[in-house]
Amino acid sequence: MSTRRPFDRGHTDDLMSFLAASPSPYHAVANAAERLQKAGFRQVAETDAWDGTSGGKYVLRGGAIIAWYVPEGAAPHTPFRIVGAHTDSPNLRVKPLPDTGAHGWRQVAVEIYGGPLMNSWLDRDLGLAGRLTLRDGSTHLVNVDRPLLRVPQLAIHLDRSVSTEGLKLDKQRHLQPVWGLGDDVRDGDLIAFLEQECGLAAGSVAGWDLMTHSVEAPAYLGRDRELVAGPRMDNLLSVHAGTAALAAVATGEQAAGLPYIPVLAAFDHEENGSQSDTGADGPLLGSVLERSVFARGGSYEDRARAFAGTVCLSSDTGHAVHPNYAERHDPTHHPRAGGGPILKVNVNNRYATDGSGRAVFAAACEKAGVPFQSFVSNNSMPCGTTIGPITAARHGIRTVDIGVAILSMHSARELCAADDPFLLANALTAFLEG
Repeated sequence: MSTRRPFDRGHTDDLMSFLAASPSPYHAVANAAERLQKAGFRQVAETDAWDGTSGGKYVLRGGAIIAWYVPEGAAPHTPFRIVGAHTDSPNLRVKPLPDTGAHGWRQVAVEIYGGPLMNSWLDRDLGLAGRLTLRDGSTHLVNVDRPLLRVPQLAIHLDRSVSTEGLKLDKQRHLQPVWGLGDDVRDGDLIAFLEQECGLAAGSVAGWDLMTHSVEAPAYLGRDRELVAGPRMDNLLSVHAGTAALAAVATGEQAAGLPYIPVLAAFDHEENGSQSDTGADGPLLGSVLERSVFARGGSYEDRARAFAGTVCLSSDTGHAVHPNYAERHDPTHHPRAGGGPILKVNVNNRYATDGSGRAVFAAACEKAGVPFQSFVSNNSMPCGTTIGPITAARHGIRTVDIGVAILSMHSARELCAADDPFLLANALTAFLEG
């Protein structure tokens, strides 16, 4: 078995740059597309007719990207090897009427997206990012990456119960950030500010999808720099690893003879159920795969044959055993930070992994010379889920749930071992190579 590892600690350095440059799903897919373009991929429009030529291609839709590489001479029934991930993370998102305030404070009205650890957003310098939709229908990315907003916590002197009963936050009343002083709250102030920031004409913005982000940069942590702290590891860590793996496979020596068509599928809206036109429970992936088959002259029979031989690795972060809460974990499954990617198993199909899927992932890790660990939830606690079961059920393809073990999942700032991102990328590369 080969133990070639194309990625090392330099991959983690690049991950940190990717996290910092991707404060929203829209930025994440733009940055992934830029990396793929450098590897020779080209964007195709969903509204155009597709051809059956070989090479790397990708589709962008909102906060989702589907990219694939067709080897020279690939048959219409050639199966796919898919790395699945998601681009969204829990955060605070701007409401349709954002301008508000009280008692001399100017504030921004926000809504809770997904399931964030709300206390992690308190007393933190926040920027604002996302996309602006102009009156002509075009979109413009915006990223105010400096201290602009802050959700101030109530002083302990005004709530002594925090010491005895813990912090209790009301999602509506306690998480609206401040961004200035004054009683003259005017509708349109925030959007007018963003138009000016982006150099857009006043009144040109007709819609927006905006969210807060911590402006603190990702950083190595610890005496020996063995850890990485940063935002949105759930799940941009997997998006970045999948992008790097696909680019490596498409530009590698074995690209011409690949037995599968390698694919990256990074979806939006996983944190709130995946039910959207850019989510894993939507038609995007199936449409792209089918059109790829048909563009190469395939029939419905070829499509069925290709899907029957397809495997998807649903790559999302998982839980490393927490040293202060070890009793919350399964007593015999303790994934450790730095121990390599984890294989996630749940017999009630909250994860899609079964025994045959385990064999596929084990083979990829062996080929890459990467260790892996197993994760199951404590039986007395509900198990989270991923795009894995959705992908398996919607498309009828074998799916395996994997990822990197982290701490502080859904915090504004999460923590992982510095070596685990590149170990994951190496395993994904071996998987895509087949």
